[in-house]
Parts: sequence; structure tokens; C-alpha cells
Amino acid sequence: MNLESLGADALVFGAFQTYATQGLVLGRVALSHRDQYRLYTATAECTAEASGALWYRTPGRASMPAVGDWVAARMVAPGEALVEAVLPRRTCFARRAAGPREEQQTIAANIDLVFLVCGLDGDFNLRRLERYLTLAAESGAQPVVVLNKADICEDLSARLAEASTVAGTVPVVAVSAQAGALEPLGEFLSPGRTVALLGSSGVGKSTIVNRLLGEQRLPTQEVREGDSHGRHTTTRRELIPLAEGGALIDTPGMRELQLWAAAGSVDRAFDDIAALAHACRFADCSHTGEPECAVALALAEGTIDVPRWESYRKLMAEARWHESLADPLAAIARKRAIRHIHKAARRYNKFR
Repeated sequence: MNLESLGADALVFGAFQTYATQGLVLGRVALSHRDQYRLYTATAECTAEASGALWYRTPGRASMPAVGDWVAARMVAPGEALVEAVLPRRTCFARRAAGPREEQQTIAANIDLVFLVCGLDGDFNLRRLERYLTLAAESGAQPVVVLNKADICEDLSARLAEASTVAGTVPVVAVSAQAGALEPLGEFLSPGRTVALLGSSGVGKSTIVNRLLGEQRLPTQEVREGDSHGRHTTTRRELIPLAEGGALIDTPGMRELQLWAAAGSVDRAFDDIAALAHACRFADCSHTGEPECAVALALAEGTIDVPRWESYRKLMAEARWHESLADPLAAIARKRAIRHIHKAARRYNKFR
């Protein structure tokens, strides 16, 4: 396997140099399933698992090997390895893990571009697209909005215009994977570049991958006719090399995408609203009634779409809540404030 074609560059080889002197080999995680991995190395494709030392040193599961990671591995048998270290990630696409705890779930690492795939059927949802764009801004990868199923769209130009108003400067392209019309994606693929596909179930991610590979590598299914919802055909993330160089990462559909991003990433995804906020009279303007508020003026004049403004407020609230949970000092202050409110309520009820 030519690791350069998979994205290994001077930074990767430089980070690996310390481990090379220890007799370890450089590999890229192609598949991660529970605690088992498949690696591409320069000499072979092998199965692997994390060493006990790696489990001991790693602060949390989000830092354990994920699809797209470059790792240092020790060969213990033909076709078998132990992952001893994860090299620093250039980019990381992550979301909040399911469950009550504030935990990060790494979706894929070291992505250069991310195709945010939306179906031009019942799946088309601008608010979900804004959420994907926010996570892409947090990841550090360059997003590209891909509108699939153009062959069944009755008003393609209108859908392109709607997506462009949300995407801003992010490229927006329309394709038809079922018909094999994927020419607009060609300019984004090149040797050494890793592209991940993200979107809901049924938008056609696996069909796009199969078309780009020129073979039926991944299973596909039709969406439900009633609501265009897809069935989960991709059940795990996988890095697939392209014959011309580069790699694709297919991911399971995610209809619920809980935010794992900072407020700054929300501003980057909503750069039109963030730019207006800088023109407000007060630097800490909440845009809820302060005088000379540029955002309120834009809403009154119709410059900002009201649903987009509501989406911004919702995502910003999620991001600030996430920041407060991730910051131990802020979490302590929040708990103190809640205790103070409860004590005040008890005193009020006692002496009422």
C-alpha cells in the first residue's frame, strides 16, 4: 500500500519518526469496530487491537484510534498488530455521544474534505444542513454540500439557491448517483486527499461511493416511499482507497446529530449573522431588544430569514451549554448558581 496516496505527508512521517526507532510501523485505520481495527501499512493490510499501554495512557474513548487515524503499531504475528500510539490529528469530525453524559464520539479523523450529502427528496432539510456545517467548521475539514438525486428534483435551481443561502462560501454541487452523474465531485478528489461522506440514511452516500469506486463495494437500499427516510445499510465507518489515489470514508446515516462544537464554530457556519452581530452597538448584544441592534434591524428588513435566525440561536445555545459542561470551572459555577436558586426558592416558600 502506498501510504502517500492515502495522505501520509511530511507531517505524518515526522510525527512517526520517534516510533520508527522503536521498531514500530506506520499504519492508517481503515476500519474500527468496537475495539478491533483494520490497518493499512506500507507492507500489508492487517487486523489490530489497542495495546494495554495505549488504553492506560489515553484520557477517553474519543482519543482512541478512529477511522482515518495514523497510528504506530507493533507487528506481533503475520497480519496481526498492536496499536501502541495514535499520531496527532490534523482534523477531527466528532459529535456528542448518545446518552446523558457529556462525551465526545469521534466519527473520523484526518479528513481533508467532507461531503455533506443531502437528498433532493423528502430528506432535504436546511436546518439539518446548518448543523452539519457547524460540525464541519469545528472539525477543521473543508465542507462541500452535495445535493444528490438531482434526477428526481422538480425544481433543481430553487433547491440550489436555498442550499447556497445556508452554505455561504461553501461549494454546493448537484449530482445524481443513481444515474451515475457525479462529474462535479471529480475536482475534489486527488491522490493523498481523504474525503468523508456524511448525511442521513437514504441520501445515497453508499451509492456515491460505489459509483466513484466503479464497483458495488457497499450495500444499498431504497428509501421508504412515504417519507423518503432511509434504512441503515452502512453500519460502520470505513476508509476505502481510490484507484487513482486518495481515500473515501463512508459513514452510517445520522438523522440525530447532537452538537459537539464551540460557539466560534457556530459563528463560522452562520458567518452572515456573525458579521451583522459585529455591527451592533454593544459588544455583548444578545439581539433580544437592545438599542441599535444590527441583527434585529436585519430581521425587521427581511435580510435574515427568521427560521435561519432561530436555528442560529438554537445551535448557539447548544454550543454554549457544551462549553460550560466541558469547562470544569464553568460547571462548578453553574452548580453553585443552581444551588443558590434552589435555596432562594425554599426560603421563599418557607416565609411566604
